[in-house]
Order: sequence, then C-alpha cells, then structure tokens
Amino acid sequence: MPDTLKIRALQPDDRADWAEMWRDYLAFYETTVPAQTYASTFARLLGDDPNDFSCFVAEADGQLLGLTHYLFHRHAWKEESVCYLQDLYARPESRGTGVGRALIQAVYDEADRQGAPSVYWLTQEFNHTARKLYDRIGKQTPFIRYNRP
Repeated sequence: MPDTLKIRALQPDDRADWAEMWRDYLAFYETTVPAQTYASTFARLLGDDPNDFSCFVAEADGQLLGLTHYLFHRHAWKEESVCYLQDLYARPESRGTGVGRALIQAVYDEADRQGAPSVYWLTQEFNHTARKLYDRIGKQTPFIRYNRP
C-alpha cells in the first residue's frame, strides 16, 4: 500500500479524476452512460440526501488512485438498513497495492458507524483479479442475479 494512502470522501474538485476513473470502470464492464448521467451521479455523490449514493476515494501524493460508490437501503429481512457497495475501482498501476482493500474497509467502517449489519456487492464472474481480493475479505453467496430483459 502506498505510504501516503488516504481514504476520504469525494470532493467537488475531484470531478475530472472521478469521471476518468468511473469511465474506465464502466468500460471494464463493457458499458457506457451519457454525459448527463456523469453530471447527475456526481451531484448525487456530493449531495446530502441519505438515500443517495456516497463515494470514498483513495488518494496518494495528491493523486486519486481509486473510488468506491456505496448506498444504504432498507431490507425487508432486517430492521436496520444494509449497505450496497456498487462500484469499486483502482487504477491499473495501483492494483495489488492495497487500494481496493482500503476502499472496501472504509465502506465496512462506515457501515459499522451507521449500524448496518451487512455490506454486499456484485461482480462479474470473469473479474478474476478483483475476486482474489473479494475471496479474502468477503464471503461469496449462492444467489444468482436476474435482470428484466
């Protein structure tokens, strides 16, 4: 892990770096979103609505190395809200250095702070590099996801 690694909340001045990393993240999953979605997502991430997503970034030596988007939501089986970690991205040059793990730990810590009993996320089966980390810090479940066609 970089010696100067700092995990912090997204800030307005992070817009360009955030957009670049999110674009690369979306490209990995073979998707794109319109420019308006970048604008609305960034605004939501900086907003104060507790029902919107939040974002942590990893920074070292003044450079952003990664991001994670997460959301707290109600769950029919629990009294407390649960935490969904939607997006996790580390720049290729920082992979394997602990950036991803530090970002996930920040979400775990925030979930603990807010009293959420669980944190969950999804990934694609072919995401072998990230799954090496996920297998160490999480537990794979037997659930299979379906989407409306």
